[in-house]
Amino acid sequence: MTPSGTFGPALFTDLYQLTMMQGYFASGLHTQDATFDLSFRRAPYRGGYAVWAGLEPALEYLSGLQFGEADLAYLDGLGLFRPDFLAALRGWRFTARVTAFPEGSVVFAHEPLLTVRGPLWEAQLVETALLNVLNFQTLIATKAARCLHAAQSGAHGGEVVEFGARRAQGPDGALGAARAAVIGGASGTSNVEAAARYGLRVTGTHAHAWVESFPDELSAFRAYAALYPDATTLLLDTFDTLRSGLPNALTVSRELRSAGHELRGVRLDSGDLAYLSAQVRAALDGAGFPDVRIVASNDLSEFVIQSVIQGGGRVDVYGIGTQLVTGGGDGGGALGGVYKLVALGGQDRMKLTGD
Repeated sequence: MTPSGTFGPALFTDLYQLTMMQGYFASGLHTQDATFDLSFRRAPYRGGYAVWAGLEPALEYLSGLQFGEADLAYLDGLGLFRPDFLAALRGWRFTARVTAFPEGSVVFAHEPLLTVRGPLWEAQLVETALLNVLNFQTLIATKAARCLHAAQSGAHGGEVVEFGARRAQGPDGALGAARAAVIGGASGTSNVEAAARYGLRVTGTHAHAWVESFPDELSAFRAYAALYPDATTLLLDTFDTLRSGLPNALTVSRELRSAGHELRGVRLDSGDLAYLSAQVRAALDGAGFPDVRIVASNDLSEFVIQSVIQGGGRVDVYGIGTQLVTGGGDGGGALGGVYKLVALGGQDRMKLTGD
């Protein structure tokens, strides 16, 4: 399928928001003063809190919200909307007042995290987009905070970076996840566009394919270090972490030092991360390279990080991909945020449930 026009953000909504908007308009209710609260019912990951994120892009969406000619033509073609309603949308702008917690706040179930107060029809329209942005980014920020808490629970501390673009739910999901991960405590991202767009620290190493493209591992390491003498992190596990990758990394580290540079780090991407990182740390320290950092990756989560630390691991940086950008894990997958009418025309409103 190919796009049939250039559409604006106003169509990023569910159909029933628009049919209700027209209903309010036709019934003369659209200008009533309404208040909606956004909250969530249960904290993700069977935890007790969430980290609030997504407010800035949500406000950007609201500030640019309007119906363009392509939007109106599409709605007209659906055969659902009256000419007078579409005419009213032509000059429509979002005017409601929005109050919310600052991003990065620790928040809890059932408390209003964001409140929209203004004319009923416009406060109704924005429900879908607000929940989409804020549910997702809050989920990812919470996951990042949990991973960072795990990383810092050991005696040596640790940091978290976001490595998950290739596993995210599309380009928009990858960008939003990188942003939210940093709000939740990640120190950087491998996603170059996200770093450029949001002013984040960009970080990365090299892939196994780099090593496999050279006649041998040492040649690959030397070539990379020659290109980036002050920013080299070497991936150790293409062949054998302790018998090949580590000795070759030590060789390159000595060569860099003799030329006035220092190896920045080494990365482990497979195997027993606790055992391997402890062995690599001991070898680096014994060879006089205590400042070389150990990066670990490979389907990490807060639970894997905890197991690495409990197993005596010595990881400095955890590169987290799939589990972070998808919000995966027990009790994750989605934040059940809701957007409910709580006042209309000066009178309180409440939705009751049989549950």
